[in-house]
Amino acid sequence: MSVIAIILSYLTGAVSFSYVIGKRYKNLDIREHGSGNAGATNTLRVMGVAPAITVLLLDCGKGIASVWIGYLLSGGDPLIAAFCGLAAILGHNWPVYYGFRGGKGVATTIGVLATLVFTAALISGIVAILAIIFTRFVSLGSLLFVAGTTLTTSVFFQQFGYPVYFIYFLLIITGLSFWKHRTNIQRLIKGTESKLGEKSPAN
Repeated sequence: MSVIAIILSYLTGAVSFSYVIGKRYKNLDIREHGSGNAGATNTLRVMGVAPAITVLLLDCGKGIASVWIGYLLSGGDPLIAAFCGLAAILGHNWPVYYGFRGGKGVATTIGVLATLVFTAALISGIVAILAIIFTRFVSLGSLLFVAGTTLTTSVFFQQFGYPVYFIYFLLIITGLSFWKHRTNIQRLIKGTESKLGEKSPAN
């Protein structure tokens, strides 16, 4: 059942809600517009607030659902739940349904981390939100969230009651996030990254 749970989690994560909503309501492929990213931020820039919020919530939801698939089908094993969360993020980033062209996995990662390591994710989420509010760089907030959650978990995993192996999963997830945001990081360093509400350059 554990293998089935991981496969189901990947297939759940591979559902690209930004693509589905773009096709259903605007007859467009979100990956061919704006930054080319299949995610909530690009949906905001291309389609507006309501579709972006819908994508954000649904992408978060599939991260949450995948972790719970792991818990439920494994009899509550945190290790399988962590594998399932990672599988969902991989599914979002490289979806089998759409030629393995997906997004950067931010919202799905939020759902996964909020379910696996809630306290650490909450602390880092507050920092990330403040960073976005003051800088208007969504990419910076996203990176701070993932890195901050990993750091907080690494330091306080015993106090929070997390298994030590969660740290290794979070390191992998952080590596994936930084890799998917590599062009954003380059633009942040150069000072050319677009801010929330501005037109995004193509990735």
